[in-house]
Amino acid sequence: MADLLPDVRFKVAVASVKGGVGKSTVTANLAVALARLGYAVGLMDADIYGPSQQMMMGVDEKPYVDKHDHRLLPIQRHGVWVATLGALMDPDRPAVWRGPMLMKAVDQLVAGVRWGRLDFLLVDLPPGTGDVQLSLSQRIAISGAVVVTTPQEVALLDARKGIAMFQKVGVPILGILENMSYHLCAQCGHEEAIFKRGGGRQMAERLGVPFLGEIPLDAGVVIGGDSGRPVVAFAPDSAAARICVSAAEAVARTLGSSKGP
Repeated sequence: MADLLPDVRFKVAVASVKGGVGKSTVTANLAVALARLGYAVGLMDADIYGPSQQMMMGVDEKPYVDKHDHRLLPIQRHGVWVATLGALMDPDRPAVWRGPMLMKAVDQLVAGVRWGRLDFLLVDLPPGTGDVQLSLSQRIAISGAVVVTTPQEVALLDARKGIAMFQKVGVPILGILENMSYHLCAQCGHEEAIFKRGGGRQMAERLGVPFLGEIPLDAGVVIGGDSGRPVVAFAPDSAAARICVSAAEAVARTLGSSKGP
């Protein structure tokens, strides 16, 4: 099958399978981190049912349509080119899509957006292991996947399913990121494992895939996501931001890119 995005060097899927683990927040920060490392980066919000990158990346306008080929033009925020159907949807209405409509939305994000030349395109996948994930894996040549989990066993169980899904369709696992790994006290720096800790690292070791780090619970992450300023952009010296940059560097190394800041 022909590659629909030939001008994009690496396509990286970010997945969690289980909802509520901060996958979209992690995706936004990885994208900003890669841009700060000097790469040309795009962010495709393929979380069709619950797109949130318009809020997290501060996209507050409708995308423009090119007059010649009628494709959408992504909007640049924090050095990242962003395309999200959330910018076209009523935020108070659910996306009740099935079958052909769902696939049409996926095609709009892939072929209906003028992505241009990019080093990395990060794809924020919806939770689950269904049509959107499989369709994207077939429609574009995904270079690898980053799996986001939290330390609890219930999240790790679903993360393992996601890893198995990617392996089944031949997508390499670039690594596991453990989000909300521990609470870092802003006053004294004490680390407290509210949801247990270390499950992501243990799973990575057991499955023989890279472990990309532990992102702490940090109020700055929440504030940044709600205000359209990912923590890597507005608090780059924070512990959460440093882990995201480290993870972005590891992903770039694994895929064979050595460009630095």
